[in-house]
Formats: sequence, C-alpha cells, structure tokens
Amino acid sequence: MNVDSGIVAGKVALVTGGGRGIGRAIALTLAREGAGVAILEREADAGEETAALVRAQGRDSLAVGADVAVEAEVEAAIAAVVKHFGRIDIACNNAAASRGQGFIHEFSHEDFAQTVAGCLTNTWLCMKYELQAMLTASRGGAIVNISSRAAQYGHPCNTPYAAAKGGVNVLTQSTAAEYAKDGIRINAVAPGVIRTPGVAQYLEAYPQRAEELNAAAALGRLGEPGEIAEAVVFLASGRASFITGQILYVDGGASVNRP
Repeated sequence: MNVDSGIVAGKVALVTGGGRGIGRAIALTLAREGAGVAILEREADAGEETAALVRAQGRDSLAVGADVAVEAEVEAAIAAVVKHFGRIDIACNNAAASRGQGFIHEFSHEDFAQTVAGCLTNTWLCMKYELQAMLTASRGGAIVNISSRAAQYGHPCNTPYAAAKGGVNVLTQSTAAEYAKDGIRINAVAPGVIRTPGVAQYLEAYPQRAEELNAAAALGRLGEPGEIAEAVVFLASGRASFITGQILYVDGGASVNRP
C-alpha cells in the first residue's frame, strides 16, 4: 500500500490501551489505512511494541506511557502527542480496567469506584484533553469510544463494568451533540465477546465455556480484534462523515440473539 493511500491517509490518530488485543489491532489498522499513530499505554513496553509494528508499516508512531485514569498523566501524554505530531485528528479511547465480580451487594466501594474510574472516568479524561487539542490544533476530528454490549442489557455479576460502559454510551451521545458544530464527530463501538489474549487464556482454563460463548452470537462464533478495528477506522474516517452520536454494536448479532 502506498504511504499516501488509505481511508485515513495523512491523519494523526491516538489510541489508548494500544499495547495489545483490540487496542493494538486498532492501531495497526489505522496505520494500514494511512494514519500516523500515537499509543497511550500504561505498560510502556507493550506500547512501544505496538509503535514498532506501526513504524514497520511506514507510518510515524509515538508510544507514551500513561495511566489514563490519572488526569495529570493524561494531560502530559496528550501534550506529548501534539508536540510530536502537531495535532490530533482521530482518537480512539479503548483503555479499560474493571475490578471484581459477583453480586452487587458484595462489591467493595473500592472495587466499584476503581471500575468506574477505569472504564468511564478515564474515557472522560481522555476526551477532555483530546477535544482541547482538536479545537485548537485540528479544528475538527473524530473520536471513537470503546463501549461494550454489556451496556445494552447489563451483565449480571459484572454490574459496575456494565454501568460504567452505559455511562460511556451517554457520554458519547451527549458530547456528540456538544461538539458537532465544531466539526468533531463522536461515536462508540460496543464489542461483543472478542478473542483477545485474555479471552483466549480464559477459554484455555475453562474450555467448557467456549460453546456457550459462541452460541451467544447469532453468527455462532467469537469476534476477532481486527473486526472491531475495522469498525473503529470506518467511524473515524471520512466515509462516516454524516455519522455522530451513534453506538455501533459489533457483537456478531448477540444483541438480537437473546432468548
């Protein structure tokens, strides 16, 4: 592929949690489609591995170590990206971390609060500084947040995560209305069960769950990280120029396959 080709050719993209799994797939697909890519990743080595893979595709890349649930680290990381690239055109807020499982009355306040911080507050913090950069340096742009199918129907025994991702949906829709006049489109992709390294390890430990997880989707299988990445890059591109404030469920039909 020519360096100047692709549906996001010449754009500067930022991906949080880009060190592995879905985040890495998003970063590499953005690079394949012509964007330079900044990686914000708490695990610096994993972020740099992704950045090296982006550079191997002939794109500029920068890995920045940051905990995106900490405002000072987010502010500094976004500043470093703007200093390196000059602007941010596309941002994908993928990083998420939840804690605890079980019935809601059994959750500790700490686990509930940290799940909200790691799945909702961090998305807001990243958007806060991404939007500032887009309003000043880019004067336009596209943000794609990563939500979850759990936000649509809930997720028993994982309620804090589902509630936080429901908050991501409303955050996406509200801010889409706020910033449309500035030429900034804001959407979300809500994955179903995706074959990330973590899910693969889980299925190795509990192979009896594979049939149940496959059957949850109307298509009868798990999704792949690259399938989420394709949806993200489409929403970030000019091909989605009249789409904002939407939640796109990329779940193999699981959301319509309920008993």
